[in-house]
Amino acid sequence: MLRQPPSIDAWGGGGFRVSGQWRPGSLLILDDQPRDWAAKALADLTPDDFAEVFAAGPAVEFVLLGVGLVNALPPRPVRDALKAAGLGLEFMSTEAAARTYNVLASEGRRLAAALIAV
Repeated sequence: MLRQPPSIDAWGGGGFRVSGQWRPGSLLILDDQPRDWAAKALADLTPDDFAEVFAAGPAVEFVLLGVGLVNALPPRPVRDALKAAGLGLEFMSTEAAARTYNVLASEGRRLAAALIAV
């Protein structure tokens, strides 16, 4: 089956335009499906925010985390939980993560994009 991952066309203003459709709030793309994500701020993230990612199992190689306007280290419990689940973690500003997601998805990488709205 040919993958057709969504594209992130724009970000900012408290949401994202994904494949032409505006989605307010934070965004989780998992298994090529965009969905709402409850996360609002990096400092408030917990491993529970990644429950859907953990449940996806081997469908995900790593998590691409957009942490907000400025790059910062995710909370240790989040980093530890992802590592314990065997998942890589790449984190960067949400803007950089949105651009990076488009490139990685076009390359066929199996990732979860977890992007905090800015």
